[in-house]
Amino acid sequence: MQRMLLKNIRAVVTCDDGDRVIKNADLLIEDGVIRALGHNLCAEAPVFDASHMLCYPGLINTHHHLYQIFSRNLPAVQGLALFDWLVALYEIWKNLDRDVVRLSSLTGLGELLKTGCTTCFDHHYVFPHAAGDLLIDMQFAAAEELGIRMHAARGSMDLSRKDGGLPPDGVVQTVDAILRDSQRLIEAYHDPSFGSMRQVVLAPCSPFSVSGDLMRQSALLARQFGVRLHTHLCETRDEERFTLEAFGMRPFAYMQSLGWTGPDVWYAHGIHFNDAELRSLAKTGTGIAHCPISNMKLSSGVARVPEMLRLNIPVGLGVDGSASNDGSNLLEEMRVCYLLHRLISGESALSGYDVLKLATRGGARLLGRTDIGHLAVGMCADFFLIDSRRIELTGASESPEAMLATVGLKGAVDYTFVGGRMVVRNGRLCNADEAAISGESALKLSRYWSA
Repeated sequence: MQRMLLKNIRAVVTCDDGDRVIKNADLLIEDGVIRALGHNLCAEAPVFDASHMLCYPGLINTHHHLYQIFSRNLPAVQGLALFDWLVALYEIWKNLDRDVVRLSSLTGLGELLKTGCTTCFDHHYVFPHAAGDLLIDMQFAAAEELGIRMHAARGSMDLSRKDGGLPPDGVVQTVDAILRDSQRLIEAYHDPSFGSMRQVVLAPCSPFSVSGDLMRQSALLARQFGVRLHTHLCETRDEERFTLEAFGMRPFAYMQSLGWTGPDVWYAHGIHFNDAELRSLAKTGTGIAHCPISNMKLSSGVARVPEMLRLNIPVGLGVDGSASNDGSNLLEEMRVCYLLHRLISGESALSGYDVLKLATRGGARLLGRTDIGHLAVGMCADFFLIDSRRIELTGASESPEAMLATVGLKGAVDYTFVGGRMVVRNGRLCNADEAAISGESALKLSRYWSA
């Protein structure tokens, strides 16, 4: 039995049903689960002195493209909108291999852990013919090495440029090959049990790179095996024009026609919905991963998140691909989210605490998890700690539930725990050599860009 008792936590922001903030609290972990949370706890367990610490539920990233870390901050694409940006970057991404996926996953997942994220959903959909079918396996291996919970998408594309899509021929696959590998990954890795560290999602890329047949077949396979569905939708006006011209329907109507709505479905971005579409999202329980930094950088627009929340549409936060964000930092995403909606919506905008709940409870809801997302007895012990005595937080911690969005944290958290195991200590990864990952990645990058 593995136990730990955290004593004298300055404040535990639980994000529980009662929105409790517990001052001067103790927290008992046993076998990866919170067994007690309160005051003056005693137990036969190693004691962690958490005096002066602020404790938060682990953040949950609901949309990412880890492979893009090896193509971030490239000058040639910095000023491009989505479609042109994709066409340019596919010429780099077609050179992906297992080493690129492994190293970019270690890099991105490591940054997420260092900034308080304990669960990552990644949407990988580029499978160059030369790379083979083990790219998702590399991601799961990287996640296991670091100790982060991983929800990995078996993404896919089957429409190349010759078929009217955007990607080059060398990165698309046949429907049969995609479904075969999707089933392999589900059977090998998907674990729906309490405290699961690995889950699989089926995630055809987007309406402009995937056929209707692949969308339908993916939905049938996902529901046969009880896994969730994800795709990009309503990200840009270009996408809207594409589906109107190709299918005679707006993007959401097209998804409805393919069976792609329901509480097992969430879309990335969801910017360009009209009022009737928002009501339909609410009625069907279909969710949205909000990625404000990416949407701003690519000039895509601003999702109607305050209205979505009033309608009880499931909404979580995502950092999106590092090439359209240039970071894997959900803390940064929270502050930008807060500021963006204050600018757009004024008094009806999200509060700082609302944004924290998007990144915790909202993410858990999108991923279909009831064991993570808030801190309470019986929940997984996923949380992070920040020392309130940092000089940059002076005067900021009287409202800890709002602080991460209103003030923000510029740097790594002090400690991150996943399933009761410490994976970040003093702002550094516990289970990996950061310098070694960085050095190996630098060598790989030069070959990757010049391939």
